[in-house]
Amino acid sequence: QVQLVESGGGLVQAGGSLRLSCTASGRTILNNIMGWFRQAPGKEREFVAAIRWSASRTVYKDSVKGRFTISKDNAKDTVYLQMNSLKPDDTAVYHCAAGWDSGVYLYSAPEAYAFWGQGTQVTVSS
Repeated sequence: QVQLVESGGGLVQAGGSLRLSCTASGRTILNNIMGWFRQAPGKEREFVAAIRWSASRTVYKDSVKGRFTISKDNAKDTVYLQMNSLKPDDTAVYHCAAGWDSGVYLYSAPEAYAFWGQGTQVTVSS
């Protein structure tokens, strides 16, 4: 099993920034990709960004490209999501996920991820 703990959410004004962190523990060898997903009230969960532990390959949702950056610290088993130029539409609960790149699913597919964190709330006021 892999345990994921997110932190860094909060309330910010439009145009502001937040950095989310996700620290993995347990059998981290079970995953080689980490992703961030978000779910707003009344909406379906959607992919935000993903990164592979090795090679640092990254993938982003189109609407966050140029504003969000996903990065990692392998030594700390931690993945970050730097969010700049935040918009009210970014308001959601952000979940970290850990998975395995088997070549079957895209990094943006929830099916690629076996372990999920509890989430951290991000609220962007206008």
